[in-house]
Amino acid sequence: MTAPVFVVEHFPAAGAGPYVLDGPEGRHAVSVKRLRSGEIVVLTDGAGRWAQGEVLDTEGKDRLIVHLHEVSEEPPETPRITVVQALPKGDRGELAVETMTETGVDAIVPWAAARCVTQWKGERGLKALAKWRATAREAGKQSRRVRFPEVADAATTKQVAALLAKADFAAVLHEDRAYGSEPLATAELPSTGEIVLVVGPEGGVCPEELALFEEAGAKAYRLGRTVLRTSTAGTAAAALLLGRTGRWS
Repeated sequence: MTAPVFVVEHFPAAGAGPYVLDGPEGRHAVSVKRLRSGEIVVLTDGAGRWAQGEVLDTEGKDRLIVHLHEVSEEPPETPRITVVQALPKGDRGELAVETMTETGVDAIVPWAAARCVTQWKGERGLKALAKWRATAREAGKQSRRVRFPEVADAATTKQVAALLAKADFAAVLHEDRAYGSEPLATAELPSTGEIVLVVGPEGGVCPEELALFEEAGAKAYRLGRTVLRTSTAGTAAAALLLGRTGRWS
């Protein structure tokens, strides 16, 4: 089994050597994971820097003493995959973030689509965004990532269109008999650059949004014969793209 991952704010300037993991991460390592001398751990800042370490000892309930090995940096993946996720109802947003993180998505953009039942406003919106970011962090650790996905501030439709206009490949997941779409499985994909994928709400992407996104250079694509919920469509599409671009090879 791969070594457990813990998040640190920064690495010591000296690099390799003794290191004390404390605070909430230290408590989790000592009191929950019950790590002992000789076990291997991975420490990361979640932005690509990481180091393997060997547990030397524990102190109290929240201090793990680690012999830290050399700090390395994992380069960003290419092509970079960003998923624009319409706001689902209830806790399905965290489910989407969790599974997309585990799959390997690089960035997630919450989107307040016209047909979203859920709307992030004021303090409620800030709390919801914080939950998405915390979910990405925890899912990143669970899936042994050292570069966690960025979870952006909630975007408007115009901001999503601007993001699509800059992409090397822009797609909107949409299937409607009255609106032509192509299979994502056969789309021509770039080997580098930025892929941006839009996942609409349960009610679908409205015609005005589709028109704006098409003007920005995004085409409509479909996954398969079944209809996926908004909380699972992004994960399924990302898995397809990761396999087709060679990132899962």
